[in-house]
Amino acid sequence: MTNIYIYCVFEGDQVLHGVYSSIKAAHRDAMKLCNQGNSRVYIRHDGEGKIPTVTMLRNIFKGEMNIKIKYWSDAKSATILKTRLRE
Repeated sequence: MTNIYIYCVFEGDQVLHGVYSSIKAAHRDAMKLCNQGNSRVYIRHDGEGKIPTVTMLRNIFKGEMNIKIKYWSDAKSATILKTRLRE
């Protein structure tokens, strides 16, 4: 049985924007969605806001399954969900 990890990007919490097999591509599109306001883009992890990087996102997702990370700015928000497909 093969595990394939996928990353789903949602606009806000409801509208599916895309499904990716790459953390880098999911991070890039989540940043594009949120980077439309006047403030910086942040992620919420461990109860605090942090400035997102691909490395930070990869470390958060390492070893975790079905986890959601929320990106937000003053204008928009996006959510990345890590899950897997079984083949």
